[in-house]
Amino acid sequence: MAPKRWAPTVSLSWLTGPIFDKELRVSSRRRRNYVLRFVYVVFFLVFASLIWMEEMPSGAGSVYQVSRMGRAAQQIVVSVVWFQFIASQAVAIVMLSTAISDEIYNKTLGLLMTTPISGFQIVIGKLLSKLLQLALLLAITLPLLAITRVLGGVPWGYLVGGLCVTLSTALFCGALSLFFSIFTRKAYAAIITTAIMAAVWFGLVPGISIPALHNVISERAITDALCRVNPYCMLVADTIRLMTGQSISSVHWTAHCGVSLAGSALLLFWATVFVRKAALRQAVGWQPQVRGTWGWHRSGRDAERHPPLPMSIGTLEAATRRSLVRRVTGSPVFWKERRSPLLGRLGLGKIVIGIVLIALAVLAYVSCARQNMLNDSETQVAYVVVFFALGTLFAAVLPATCITSEKESRSWPILLTTPISDRAILWGKFLGAVRQCSIAWLPLFAHVGLFTVLGTIRPIGVVQLAVVAAWLTVFLCATGLYFTSRLARTTTAVIANVSLAAGLWALLPLFLAIVDEVFRIHGGFPSVYEDMNPFVQAIVITDATARRQLHDYNWMQDGMRRAGEATKWILLNGALYVVIGLGFLARARARLRRNPV
Repeated sequence: MAPKRWAPTVSLSWLTGPIFDKELRVSSRRRRNYVLRFVYVVFFLVFASLIWMEEMPSGAGSVYQVSRMGRAAQQIVVSVVWFQFIASQAVAIVMLSTAISDEIYNKTLGLLMTTPISGFQIVIGKLLSKLLQLALLLAITLPLLAITRVLGGVPWGYLVGGLCVTLSTALFCGALSLFFSIFTRKAYAAIITTAIMAAVWFGLVPGISIPALHNVISERAITDALCRVNPYCMLVADTIRLMTGQSISSVHWTAHCGVSLAGSALLLFWATVFVRKAALRQAVGWQPQVRGTWGWHRSGRDAERHPPLPMSIGTLEAATRRSLVRRVTGSPVFWKERRSPLLGRLGLGKIVIGIVLIALAVLAYVSCARQNMLNDSETQVAYVVVFFALGTLFAAVLPATCITSEKESRSWPILLTTPISDRAILWGKFLGAVRQCSIAWLPLFAHVGLFTVLGTIRPIGVVQLAVVAAWLTVFLCATGLYFTSRLARTTTAVIANVSLAAGLWALLPLFLAIVDEVFRIHGGFPSVYEDMNPFVQAIVITDATARRQLHDYNWMQDGMRRAGEATKWILLNGALYVVIGLGFLARARARLRRNPV
């Protein structure tokens, strides 16, 4: 019998664990993954064709067309790279928002720790399994972009660098979302917290540091420092180098990717530590503190070991009155939604994060005030867009979790067995979502109200922005309830509602703008549709009202320059979106009992 030959094998199972291995086996059997890849490739080809038609007019001569091929390739590659860069971060944040919280809430994390799977393998397996499909989509477009490179004008360094920066940034955002999912049970809380922290790190910190350090160190040194830690600065520098040949930074993309991967590794290390602590607490039967008659105390053995101190009769009666069960008033569904905190329980970490965010916001205002920028309409437009995006984020994410979270906790079938009607359930969920989303608009109206009092913004601008915020909230709450009633998973419902908002107000306007340039329409439906965009309306309103005197409203279409005409257009748009939202609510009510689990 011949002796067995030893063949060396290279395996990363010691790193990823069986969780990632299971995802590899299951994903290859899911039909929707193949459909998703096909749709993504078709979208890429359609988009590339439109860019080609825009850059290569049919009536031009062959010499001119040959000279424009390199420019067309640059436009296609830059547009696709930036789209993937932004979309991958959003998908990673949503996909990892329930990575650990589901295991903790379903009480399976402690069971996982009793297996040979280590805490590090749990964290890495969850991270890589959720980002697998995202990495495959990015890998699919690389050969297509390489084919586009044949036209000239695009070096290999930009393609590879853009892909690596995109992957490292998605990995960092996914690790950050996974880290926050350990401390919150609700998916939307992890999504919103991660999105805010990413926006602060990628946007607010550079916006403050550049004016503050402008007189201390050189502009080139500031740019180099930001390119090492900020992916947006790194990709902007590479794009400028590609399009104009000008180098604004000497930092190579490999240095930035190394810093980004180091930050991801640090987040994963702390996530492993906290996951292990959470699993050990769950394995030994630890229960959180509960509110009793004598205040906060631990249940179980701690309560037996440390009995409450005796109290006087008067103190006991007062404590008893405080601990009485609150009576349900009005709609029970709306009462329950009203009692739920927006971002979970208030802990020390959230207090610290809130203080840091407020301090950074104050620092940003002080920096703009020192440069006399707060009276400029451009500065007011920037602030309004940022706060408007914050409110839109809450309105797109929070309603899409109302029903799917109860399906995942298996409390939805119990609610359907109660005497509460479908209309009362849906109406209570809708009012609760609108109430919670309205809190996210407070920063916008605090800013607008302050500068209205100071005389920078006209009062009519506050009214018009309130109308836009109102119909946007109603529309996204209605669509979110439809998706959350139709789908079974919270992450899927959130992705669907966010994709709808991004498609209506980002991708479709971009598509229509390209079609407008290709076919030389210049007006008509593309301009009308762009004026129906809530962000365009917010920009136009702020630009017209953030002046000492009321200015004309500069819409994409002709006309409606006066405040009265603009208000009528805004109200008409609001009525249209509200009617469409009511249609989504009707469909949500019709499907309320079709997929109870």
